Amino acid sequence: MASVGERLSSARVQAFVGRDEELERFADALAGEADAPFAFYVFGPGGIGKSTLLRRLADQARAVGRTILDLDGRFVSRDPADFEREAAPFLKTPGTVLFVDSFEHCQWLESWLWQRFLPRAADDTLVVLAGRLAPHPQWTADPAWTEILHVHELEPFSEEQARSLLTTTQVLPGLRERILRFAGGNPLALSLAAAAGTADWGREETWAPSADILRPLLAGLIGEVPTAAHRRALEVAAQAYSTSEELLTAVLPDQDAHQLFTWLRELPFMESTHRGLHPHDAARETLAADLRWRAPNAFETMRQRLAEEYLRLLREAPEEQVFTVTDELFHLFRDGRIVARTRTWSREDEVHDRPLHPDDLDTVLRMAEETEGPASAELVRYWAERQPQAFSVYRLVTTGRVVAFTARLALAAPPDPEDLAADPVVAAAWEYTETAGPVRPGEHIGVSRFSVYPERYQVPSRVIDLSSSRAQAESARARGRAYGFAVWRDAEAWAERVKGSLADTGARPLVGGDSYGVFAVDWRRTPVETWLRHFISATAVPPSGPSGFSRASFDQAVREALAHWRDAGAFAACALIRARLAADLADPVPELRELLRRAVDGLAADPRGVRAKEALTAGYFSGAPTQEAAARRLGLPYGTYRRHLRHGLDLLCEALWEQELHGSR
Repeated sequence: MASVGERLSSARVQAFVGRDEELERFADALAGEADAPFAFYVFGPGGIGKSTLLRRLADQARAVGRTILDLDGRFVSRDPADFEREAAPFLKTPGTVLFVDSFEHCQWLESWLWQRFLPRAADDTLVVLAGRLAPHPQWTADPAWTEILHVHELEPFSEEQARSLLTTTQVLPGLRERILRFAGGNPLALSLAAAAGTADWGREETWAPSADILRPLLAGLIGEVPTAAHRRALEVAAQAYSTSEELLTAVLPDQDAHQLFTWLRELPFMESTHRGLHPHDAARETLAADLRWRAPNAFETMRQRLAEEYLRLLREAPEEQVFTVTDELFHLFRDGRIVARTRTWSREDEVHDRPLHPDDLDTVLRMAEETEGPASAELVRYWAERQPQAFSVYRLVTTGRVVAFTARLALAAPPDPEDLAADPVVAAAWEYTETAGPVRPGEHIGVSRFSVYPERYQVPSRVIDLSSSRAQAESARARGRAYGFAVWRDAEAWAERVKGSLADTGARPLVGGDSYGVFAVDWRRTPVETWLRHFISATAVPPSGPSGFSRASFDQAVREALAHWRDAGAFAACALIRARLAADLADPVPELRELLRRAVDGLAADPRGVRAKEALTAGYFSGAPTQEAAARRLGLPYGTYRRHLRHGLDLLCEALWEQELHGSR
């Protein structure tokens, strides 16, 4: 009968997933291969599977008769002599394998280990160190260690590996997608979710990690957080797709953003990218879920602050940065009904886009012909000749291989007869405008005409995410854009996905025997910022106000009205017009403007609201082109101005909400 140790080892082997490279390299070392490493150093964020890997490697070593020596860095003394006493067999007994887990807790021993301890190892010994921090570059770059030191950063499981792990558990198949989205390939998160058992899941569509799962996850993934300010910085990083120092300054104006950003940057689960800091998925989702469970109002407040900052950047950011702003805004509300149907943030197919280069044309045409047929390929050639700047080519970040292309056409009124004759889809878009509201001279329409990703055709993907973000950014900045159109071959599926955001024109033009759906938005009736805010309101709690507004959506409507104060057409289309505040106004637009102006002025009746009133007046009523300019008018540092402005918005929304509820003006 097998011993308990043998049964545990067998269970670990059966449950173990991935890490093939490490297992093979370690097996070579155990076998005494000439070019095998002597020292293994694995590192990665909490919960990535370092301890599990060490236990699996120890089982390998034990199976071939090696002496095992386990040390835990959390309990190692600061005196090297104590470490040496505990690890004495490694220096005396040939064939010993020394494992040191949680090495980040005794990182101060690193130089001593490399210089003084490890060179004295007995014959045929091996050492495996595992911690959250990478080894010091001094050792990885040292020629003396290059041949015998193997350093490897453990990464999250691939989607295939994560699914394999869940398949071995009792998790219901219908729940696996939600668990995979939450865990993001992190082994600890996957294991804790699976271990919770089917009895704790509840209905599939409402699954969320419980407090019992979040508590060990926070401890395992995040560790200790120094102060409340540091926790707030983590909460920003949990919701923002990427976090820059400027973003921290904007949403945490009372804090030392530089110091907080530096701290975030050094966290082992934080990845530095060209757009800012990007936490590993499991850490992000755990922090967000914990805040949503622990302090739901604080969660919503932080999300609204980030949304307002993104909308400000949409108006004011440099041209080359604008498309990333819409991408970040959509990610912020990724749990919303509309956004979740149309977009994905999978990193399995991470791509970057570049303008179409002449050398790419043959690849693009081949993709079009293989995916949509020769007739569509000829239309790609037609538009590439007429509007090459409309095309984007997408390459995989990992290999640089071209995998997709899109095209976003800008077509001026009146329509070109040659375009109408050449492309039935473009002709259908122009025909729709004739009945929905003709495009005037000087205006134009935008058509997201092609979205060809052969490996993920007509399904949500990062290609569609990025193309959509660019399309919304271009629409926000374009002068005179009357309509936006999106085109999909799988019309019925996309009609369901875009319901509530784009109108189905009903047109199904044929190209090469295939029909295409054409979906539209009239940017003259619904300004881009209003349209984007609709995604925000789609996540709100059920309406509770007398006119159908929840408090969150009402606050958003107030901010929207202020943002469009100087644009009469946009103000007339804003959501606040539908509020109870405006229900009995004889001439709603000018009277609602006056009501808002009086409410802002009324804040000064309380001494605590004087600065808030000044900030709102300078930011929205004075004609200042940007918030930075408004701050200069008041002679205030930008961070101070933003604090007063945020306080003013909170006070104003509170005052107007009282009027909305009780009907007094």
